[in-house]
This record gives sequence, structure tokens and C-alpha cells, in this order.
Amino acid sequence: MSLNTFGHLFRVTTWGESHGPALGATVDGCPPGVPITPEMLQKWLDKRRPGQNKNTTQRNEPDAVEILSGVYEGQTTGTPVQLMIKNTDQRSKDYGEIAKTFRPGHADITYHQKYGLRDPRGGGRSSARETAARVAAGGLARAALAELASNVEIKGYMTRMGDLEIDRSRFDWDAIEGNDFWIPDAEAAPEWEAYLQSIRKEHNSVGAEIEVVARNIPAGLGAPVYGKLDTDLAAAMMSINAVKGVEIGEGMAAARLKGTENADEIYMGANGPEYSSNHSGGILGGISTGQDVVVRFAVKPTSSILTPRKSIRIDGSPTEVITKGRHDPCVGIRAVPVAEAMMACVILDHLLLHRGQIGDDPRGSIG
Repeated sequence: MSLNTFGHLFRVTTWGESHGPALGATVDGCPPGVPITPEMLQKWLDKRRPGQNKNTTQRNEPDAVEILSGVYEGQTTGTPVQLMIKNTDQRSKDYGEIAKTFRPGHADITYHQKYGLRDPRGGGRSSARETAARVAAGGLARAALAELASNVEIKGYMTRMGDLEIDRSRFDWDAIEGNDFWIPDAEAAPEWEAYLQSIRKEHNSVGAEIEVVARNIPAGLGAPVYGKLDTDLAAAMMSINAVKGVEIGEGMAAARLKGTENADEIYMGANGPEYSSNHSGGILGGISTGQDVVVRFAVKPTSSILTPRKSIRIDGSPTEVITKGRHDPCVGIRAVPVAEAMMACVILDHLLLHRGQIGDDPRGSIG
């Protein structure tokens, strides 16, 4: 299996399987002198960690990260940083009955068609368990951003779960961290929980939409044509398990707008250009405008459900599949910290690319 690495200068290679002894990430290209400790990374891993509440999978993993290389006396050295997270709560016996059966909606059948074999224990490499390594790498990216662009803030939240959607007139940044769903509306959280629990009792699952915003991004990140900032952001978000659609700014809704509605008008402000709106999601021609960078994506319903679904075995014979084990009724909840991590990695990567080509000084000053 190839292509386990993403990034240009800040390069992240993830490794490991859902039910193996450990998983992790090798991060190359992190600048030297970045203060980092396991505790700093653990803060972000704890946001994604399973088994914390009744609205996510009950697999109970501490997700304790270890730094094996690339750090000396609490600072990065500029050499590859090796991060490891041990698996401690695997229940591989839950997957014994499906070793020769393809679960509908899973990558079982495509892995078999491509490689001729697969690891059926929790999905192996295709499991969302892999994203723990991304969150660890994203924590390192955040630490580097704090040194190079200290004003950058990255925040993700859910905007939809099945039939429920946030009311943007009640949007509250401070509420996001205070509920299990990472929604910016504290009053709505009980309704979302009741809805998800009803889905779970039906032995079913539900999809979701997640939005992630990077604030205080300097203008000029990204490059035309093949090095676009939005190209890499879209690829990063689409690489997350269960993601089936990605939007930048207005996204698909732009198809319903006229040019007079979509083009963000420009004014000269006290500190530089300002915009009347942000339909572009903070990116024009693949290059950041200095506005908030806004990315949104949709995740499909978790395919592992207790409701029988028709499928086939490896020998082609028909069967019905009931997926046992411990699974998220809505994978969107734990996708939020993963989205934040991917945003951090891409923003840092493009900041390093920009510094390498342009330097520290802005080229196109206006006004």
C-alpha cells in the first residue's frame, strides 16, 4: 500500500491499523525550535478520543501519544518527529463472523478487489482509528503555527446532523467546546442528543456536516493552478474517513447565485483591504485573501449498524450482514477534531511554502 503521506514541506506519514499494537505518524519538515511536549499533543487527542460519552463509540482508548524522535529538551530539532499511539481496547472477536463477508458501505470489497486480501478487524487501515495519528500530527502543526503565525485560530463545529441544522442567527463560538456535538448553540444540544439516541435505538446511524474555519490567516498563502490552497484543503478533508463532499466558502450553493450576489466587494480599510462578504471562503485563485478560510464537508452515515443489510461473501454467495462491535452512531462528532488537525497541517504547509518562495515580507502591499 502506497500513498500514506500528505503535505509538501510539512509532510505527514501515518501508519498502523485499527486492531494492531499501535498506530502513529512520522512528521517530516517541522521547523526546529518549536516547543512541544506529549501533554500539548494530548490536549487535541482528547477531543477526538472514543468512549467519552454515550453519543460516540464505547471503545475506550486513552489515545496516549508518545514522542519517539525529533524532540530534544522540549523542542523540535528539525529532524523527523515520530509519534506513536498504542491500541489498548481492541475486540477483534467482534469481527470474526465477517472475515469472509463484505460489509455494505465499507471498504471491505474494494480492498479485496485491489489487494486480494484485507484485515477484517475493525477495517484495518481503512478504519477511522487511523485519524488519531492525524490529530497528533495536527497538534504539532498547531504548535508550529503558534510560533510562526501566533494569531491563527482554527475551530471546527457541526452544522448539520441528519434532519437537524444549526440556527446561524444563534451562532455562539463560546458554546462549541461545551457540548458533545461541537455545535455553536448550547440550547440546541439536548435536542441533538435526543435525536441521535433515537437513531441509535433504531439500530441505525446518521450523516452530518462539519465546518472548520481558520481565522487570522495572512493573505498570500497558496499558489495558482496546481498549488492552490483550496485544492490541498479539499484533498485533505476528502481523505478523512466517510467524507463524501467538500465545499469551500459558498460551495455548491454558489450554483444558485448571480454574479452580483457572489462576488465579494472590496473596500479599503484602516489596515488594508476589507470585504463586504466572504462567499469565496477566504480564497481567490487558490490564494488566501486574509479573510477567514471556511471549509465544509459532509460525512456519510456510519456503515456499521445492527440492522441487517444484504451483501455477498468472498465466494460470491449471498448473505445478510449485521455489524457487531462498538461504533459511532454519527461519525461527524469525532470528525470535528480531525478536520481541525487537517486544516492546521495544510495551513502550516502553505505558510512554509510561502516563506520559502516569497520570504517574510509581503510583496503586494496595497494603499
